This record gives sequence, structure tokens and C-alpha cells, in this order.
Amino acid sequence: MAIPIEHFHLDTATEGTLQQRIRQMVARGILSGRFAKGARLPSSRKLAAHLGVSRITVTLAYTDLVADDYLTSAGRSGYFVSQTAPEPRDTTPAPTTPSTVDWGAVLQVRPAGFGVSKPTDWARYRYPFVYGQPDPDLFDTAGWRLCALQALGRRDFTALAADQYDGDDPLLVDALVNQILPRRGISARPEQVLVTLGAQNALWLSAQLLLAEGTACVTEDPCYPALRRIVQATGAALTPVPVDADGLPPDLIPQGTRVVFTTPSHQCPTTATMPAARRAALLARARRDDMIVVEDDYEFEMSFLGAPQPALKSRDLDGRVIYVGSFSKSLFPGLRLGYLVGPAPFIAAARALRAQVVRHPPGQIQRTTAYYLTLGHYDARVTRMRTALHARRRILDEALARHSLTIEGVGVYGGSSVWVRAGETVDTERLAQDLLTRDVLIEPGAPFFAAEGPSNAIRLAYSSIPQGRIPEGIARIAAAIWS
Repeated sequence: MAIPIEHFHLDTATEGTLQQRIRQMVARGILSGRFAKGARLPSSRKLAAHLGVSRITVTLAYTDLVADDYLTSAGRSGYFVSQTAPEPRDTTPAPTTPSTVDWGAVLQVRPAGFGVSKPTDWARYRYPFVYGQPDPDLFDTAGWRLCALQALGRRDFTALAADQYDGDDPLLVDALVNQILPRRGISARPEQVLVTLGAQNALWLSAQLLLAEGTACVTEDPCYPALRRIVQATGAALTPVPVDADGLPPDLIPQGTRVVFTTPSHQCPTTATMPAARRAALLARARRDDMIVVEDDYEFEMSFLGAPQPALKSRDLDGRVIYVGSFSKSLFPGLRLGYLVGPAPFIAAARALRAQVVRHPPGQIQRTTAYYLTLGHYDARVTRMRTALHARRRILDEALARHSLTIEGVGVYGGSSVWVRAGETVDTERLAQDLLTRDVLIEPGAPFFAAEGPSNAIRLAYSSIPQGRIPEGIARIAAAIWS
């Protein structure tokens, strides 16, 4: 029995190439039971005309389905649903019953939320000044695809499929040791490097290993909200230390502090850069008081105003600095790939802890990233991003000045956001809600501070907004502030 041509429709919501979408359309028909085993499919010519695509596209999709035993080919007779095709799935939803458990009493740990919320539909806003979101126009999709295909090759099967619970992709570690870290002035051996599921995973591993109930530690104020929650969850005795125009002041760190978390190169969120003298003072204080310093260097590749200072870790002469890096900003946040650098005993402990929780980051992602680095795609991407961000930053600075809005904590080398103070009486949480009706997204400053309450600070990112829309977006923000 032939399947009527009217049963074939391409779902406009389905992503992928036309060939992939046709394959998915046919596979869904088989898996749902609509296309019975032995049923004959329309000819490639007839289906191509019906769908408005080329015949070769349909033929390739059919051939692909034959390879996976969804279809069989009978020469001139055409294509048929295979007698050994995967069985239709039972799509009947299981009945739902309310839980009788008192989860409020059962849950022993209640993790706090992320802190900074971003609408999932942020891209539909015309003026999205939201941080950390990728700009598809700046990403080298073709280069990444080539590296992903190379990583899927047979010669890389072990790196793709092996359980590397006690190790990482050696090609990626080699690229980190010899290509990425030297740019920050860091010299490290492979046993001093651990690949993580992003910088946040690296910070979590560090906190779990260095902090316990009552351990005296310091974070910057304001700081990355997720870090504060990670630290608080350990039960450590946390002291938020206010930052100034040069970042974290070492002389404000309380006596007895054991661990300090800091972002010296590009303070989060103010973007202030810690000068060389203060870095030396922080390391001297750490040496004198036997402290460990965790350095989060989350955005060093985005340097366009000037060359970044070497990392704090590069000045570390006695192994007191744990270095956290990430590819979330230089590649894309969905990659979830970062790294820890520290003394071998610390990295060995972090590797063992990582193995208990996530084993290791996916091998295919590690090998794809390694190829992207070693084949030169990464440096070309970083150059494109620096150029684009520099142009956007110039326009942003001019627009802010035009509307009497002042940037605080000006870093020395760029980045992808600025920290702005609105009027003293402006509650930026309310401001953000008001701006939603004006098609503008901003990040209120309150979640970055340890003390609860309204804040007149906002973070404006320019990584995801086209430069031509920046002036109007700033004008709308200013109009809402000064109205």
C-alpha cells in the first residue's frame, strides 16, 4: 500500500537542513505508527515536487534512512518502510498523580536561584543589552562544523567515546598549556590543568575543596551572583568586601581569611582592572597570612582598548593562586567548557571530585574545541569579536555621554559590558520592568550585591545588540531614567 502524498508536510518549526528535515519527517511517521511496515513511499521525484525541493535532496534523505534501516530500496519499485524498522513508540502520556510527599520537609538543601534572570525570548527584543548571549553574526559556524565533523572521524573515536573520568582530552589540554595560558603569562604542565563544565563548575569545584562550615572567606561586592550562592551553600563564613575603582582592596580583607575569590583583570560586574601594585599587595597578603586566592579570568580574550595585564596567576611564585578560565565568552555559553589551573595536588583532588559528579566533559565537545583552537579558527574568531565589540563600545560610550550617563569601574582593555549608575533615587529593578514595554532589556544591579534591596546600578552588555541599534536603545533607557 502506498502512503498518500498528502501525509508529507515539512514542519516549519523543525531546524536543520532540508535533507535533515525530510529524514525527520519520514522517521516520525514510522515511529508514530502512521507509516506501516512494508508501505511504499512516494517516489523521490513526486515527493520533491510536492515539498518544493530538489529531487537529489529527497534521494539523499531516503538513502540516509535506508542506511539506518527505516527504509528499504527495491530498485525501480521505489522505497518501502523496512520490515525491521524501529517499532512505533507508545506516545500515550503516563497518568499524572499528585505527590503526597511533603517536599518542604524532605529537602535538606534548597539551592538559591541563579540571581540574574534573562528572558528566554531575549532575542525578540529590539534593544537587548543582556550579558553573555551569543551573536550568531559573529560566530564562525562553518569552521565549528568542520571541526565537529573532524572530531567525529574514526581516528578520533577514542577521544569521542572513551570514559576519561581520570583525564581530559590530551589535544585540548596541550592547546591550553601551549596556546591559551601563555597569553596570560601562565606556565603550566598538563597535570596542573583540569577541563570543567564552564567557569561556574570550576568555581564550584574550588569552593567544595577549599571551604567547609565556618571557613573564613571573601568575595568581592558586587560580584558574580552564582559565586556568592556557591560559597554560601558550603556554610563558609563569607565576608563581602566592597570593590573600588581598582577592584578588590587587599587591606580590607579581614584577618583570618583563608580563601579569597576575585576577578582582578575584569572585575565582575564593574569591569574595573586591578593595577599591578595592588596585585602585588594581594599576593603578598596571601603569602603572609597563608591564604588561597581563586582568580576568575572570565573575559580576557575580549581585549580591544589595550593589552590585558598578565594574570594574577602569572605572578604566583608559591602556588597560592587557583586560576579559572572559560570559553563561554570567546566561543559560546552553551558550550559549557572551562578549565582550572593550579598546583598538581589541588588539580588531582578536583579531578576526583569532578569524577564523582559528572565524570568528565563530553569527549566530542573537548575534541571539537581542541581542533577549533589548533587549526586557527579560534584566533580568527577572537579577532572578529574584538573588532566588532570595539566598534560597539565606541558607539555605546558616545550614546551614554550624550545622555549624561556615567560608566563606573572603567577597565583598561574592553570586555563586552559596562557598569552604569542611574540617578541616586532610581530603582533599577523597576526601571528594567518599565523598559520591557519599550522593547529594551537591561540587567539591574541589585543581584550582584550582597545586601538585599534596590540598587541604582545597571549592567549594559553590547555583545548581542547590533551596533546600529545602540544609540536608540540608550536613548530609551535615558528617557525612562530622567522622566
